[in-house]
Amino acid sequence: MIGPEHMKVVLRRFVVLAVFVAALWGIQILNWITGYGLNSVFGLIPRQLGGLDGILGMPVLHASFEHVTANTPPLLLMGALLAATATRALFAVNAVIVGLGGALVWLLGSTAIHIGASGLIFGWFGFLVTRGLVDRSLVALGIALLVGLLYGSILWGVLPGQPGVSWEAHLFGALAGSVAAFALPTHVHAPRLRDVERR
Repeated sequence: MIGPEHMKVVLRRFVVLAVFVAALWGIQILNWITGYGLNSVFGLIPRQLGGLDGILGMPVLHASFEHVTANTPPLLLMGALLAATATRALFAVNAVIVGLGGALVWLLGSTAIHIGASGLIFGWFGFLVTRGLVDRSLVALGIALLVGLLYGSILWGVLPGQPGVSWEAHLFGALAGSVAAFALPTHVHAPRLRDVERR
């Protein structure tokens, strides 16, 4: 049964998600004003020390307003599903997706400036689908099925050959999300009181 404390946690997460997406749009506006100069400074450039900070910079930078517009709906939907159902370890899940996924792009990606939140989206996709198989609760399986039906076609994005698309970020993001689902306990259940108090 979902209690008021659980609802407070979920609502707080929704606010954080909304702030994150709003920040992406704010960064996009600033990037556009500067002629997309932020991309070359903070984008991920494989195997270059100067591009290592792009592991953190890549998810918040985009190439155009069309790019950030395309990423916004899946960020909101999958982010909301995570906020509502993963009661523990959300910070750790995102750290694995961004850190491991980004590190693999840096180590193995093609020579280019890699930008965009799609690596994070693929990470959330991989996590939600894999968690359904790992957790095997009705809620987790239902969410995995929903995400698969709505966004299963994005899996084509992990294949090379699409000009201007970082398929490596997609592939390694999805792999990192799957690793996070196996490695971190995020069963779908009401949070314990101490989990609520920590937040």
